[in-house]
Amino acid sequence: MSEGAVRNSAATARRRGNPLALAVLAQLGDKPMHPYEIARVLKDGRKDESVRLNYGSLYSVITALVRDGFIEPAGTEQDGNRPQRTVYRLTAAGREEIDDWMRSLLGAPVKEFPQFMAALSFMQVLAPDDAAALLRSRLVALRVAVRRLEDDLEQRVEELPTLFTVETEYELALLLAELRYTEVLVRRLRDGTLRGLDGWSDGALDEPIPPL
Repeated sequence: MSEGAVRNSAATARRRGNPLALAVLAQLGDKPMHPYEIARVLKDGRKDESVRLNYGSLYSVITALVRDGFIEPAGTEQDGNRPQRTVYRLTAAGREEIDDWMRSLLGAPVKEFPQFMAALSFMQVLAPDDAAALLRSRLVALRVAVRRLEDDLEQRVEELPTLFTVETEYELALLLAELRYTEVLVRRLRDGTLRGLDGWSDGALDEPIPPL
């Protein structure tokens, strides 16, 4: 692979590691917008729950997308006495980029590194009673989060087509999977069926799991 190809590949990897860039391309695929409008549309559509959004990062992403030729200025707008705002539009290269990016994201799973997985990987640095107590606290928080999301999803389904709530359905599915796994893990810690517990001292592992 040539040096230029290596640089292009690295740049693509960096850009595609930032979902906010995907969100900007997707919004500009609908119509030209200025950054403030992009942020407002994302928040109104609650996309900021699936993509981390702040104005500093948004402007950095827009600058990078302009530099890479995926979006371009399309003029300016002014609302009353407010400063003029640059309106951006998607370029042909940008349409190709978002199409290729979406196909990659939807079509192939990638390795992600959740913080809970990291915590489980190093759980043995804690005393077993501490680990069990923390996991029981996590169970309580997970059940609250599941109930909140179920209620929220029920309300949104009444207001929006399901196509626009699939990311919330996915989030709920992940929460439920984590909840079920954590319940089982606490039981295995409590009853001693988790292999490798011999090196841990006995603690408060016999406390019951909080009821649903």
